[in-house]
Amino acid sequence: MRYRPFGATGASISNVTLSLGISAVSRGPEAASELIYGALEAGINSYRLETADPVLAEIVGHALSSVERKLLVVSLAMGRGDGRRGGERDFSAEGMTSAIDRALHVSGLGWIDMALLEQPGEHELPQTSLNALKALRATERVRYLGVAGDDAVMDAYVSTGAFDVLATPYHVESPWQVRSRIRAAQEQDMAVLAYDYFPDSLNTAKKALTANEPKKGLFGLLSGVGGRAKNDPLAGAGTFAFLHQTPNWDAESICLANVMNDPAVASVLIQ
Repeated sequence: MRYRPFGATGASISNVTLSLGISAVSRGPEAASELIYGALEAGINSYRLETADPVLAEIVGHALSSVERKLLVVSLAMGRGDGRRGGERDFSAEGMTSAIDRALHVSGLGWIDMALLEQPGEHELPQTSLNALKALRATERVRYLGVAGDDAVMDAYVSTGAFDVLATPYHVESPWQVRSRIRAAQEQDMAVLAYDYFPDSLNTAKKALTANEPKKGLFGLLSGVGGRAKNDPLAGAGTFAFLHQTPNWDAESICLANVMNDPAVASVLIQ
């Protein structure tokens, strides 16, 4: 396992983060614990709780209790609720504070390394909520604040300088807006987490072949010199067809390796 600097925090983070949600505990506590033990043996020191569900927090806390706490990076997704009210979004000061306190109480983790706000809208995060997050950080219940999403409003959140981490979808087909946002986050000394590294637009050979394909012109012909025959060795050139044609590699592994080796990305979230 490789490790990267975690932004300007001074910590080290494995370049893979295991993201754990309700599905991870649906097969029972023992299966979820075995999954975490396997990740620890592989050298993964970063874990994300997808909700503040008390059962999930308790299982994760128990499984990680054998490791020295300061060696771990544990993040908690905020705004998704705690699993008790149908997963309704809640960015209120009271809701987020209660979620953090409840997760800490049942998990025994001591602190949450990163509170990661999931897709907050432009007017969904009032000043009272920001003040509550700052209070949680001041009392060391939370060490770092992060924001996750791919909407244009993320640019505004990055520019505020109020957050330590940006989590964003990132893959081989990511548009320039996402890449520009990542550069802006780095300029703010923010750590970058990537997710959705294998998009649906590339998950089959047919989709990968048509992705990034030159636009067709009049009468359906490719602009320029025209299209290539299917049996042409260069058929698919300029597309992502190679993802499904590389010997001994599957498409998802290639996409994961691409993001893991990007120096701008501290860690990639996997499930």
